[in-house]
Amino acid sequence: MKARRKSKTKSRTPRKTRWVAKVKTVSTFPPPGLFTKSAATIARTLASKKVSPKGPASGLRMLTYFINRGGRGLSSSRRAELEKAKGLLSRRVHRDREAQKRKAA
Repeated sequence: MKARRKSKTKSRTPRKTRWVAKVKTVSTFPPPGLFTKSAATIARTLASKKVSPKGPASGLRMLTYFINRGGRGLSSSRRAELEKAKGLLSRRVHRDREAQKRKAA
């Protein structure tokens, strides 16, 4: 009789931790529990120099990363609040860029 070979496919057991759980950043320093607050609070905090030393654009990237990382685990109401914060922060980034353009001209 021939010996059975092991299949080359990966096992279907789920991983305990995902790589994104270990990601640390040095560009933004959000306080714990920030993403459970209101959209205005999230946007205001992520735009501050204390949290995002490189400016509100890095805060916007952190918010987008958080939303993507949440995936299906985010409730629809929480996702809506985070998307609202993303819109507020995006407007702030555009307003700051326009001000810089006017200042340079």
